[in-house]
Amino acid sequence: MIQPGLKNERIWLVEKEHLASAFGSGLVDVLATPVLVGLCEECCRTAVDPLLEEGERTVGSSISLRHLAATPPGMRVTLRSELVEVDKRRLRFHVEAFDEVERIAEAEHERFIIDLDRFERRVAEKAHKMTTQLGLGL
Repeated sequence: MIQPGLKNERIWLVEKEHLASAFGSGLVDVLATPVLVGLCEECCRTAVDPLLEEGERTVGSSISLRHLAATPPGMRVTLRSELVEVDKRRLRFHVEAFDEVERIAEAEHERFIIDLDRFERRVAEKAHKMTTQLGLGL
């Protein structure tokens, strides 16, 4: 059962592909904010994945992140998430990120538990509508 208080920790090494200069979000060689957002999401997702029922997944629905300090390539970044609220299928997390010197970010992140089959059907229906409207008939 998924309950508040669930914690997770993940560690990543900042490499070239994680940099703002490589990602296109800036012209400096530091950890890109969009990459940090993705790391926060993954830390939260992997906390709950083992507790989901068969056929369930989670998807991110919102994130509010404050990127507090720059991290150069070669440093390790540690993310710590805590599940702070469960409201039916909505999960709310608090996340903090640290490099080897200081705290670099804090975030609030929401995820929703979905039924994978139903979700994929809806996505396929939407794709079909789009191709039909464009006359592609795919």
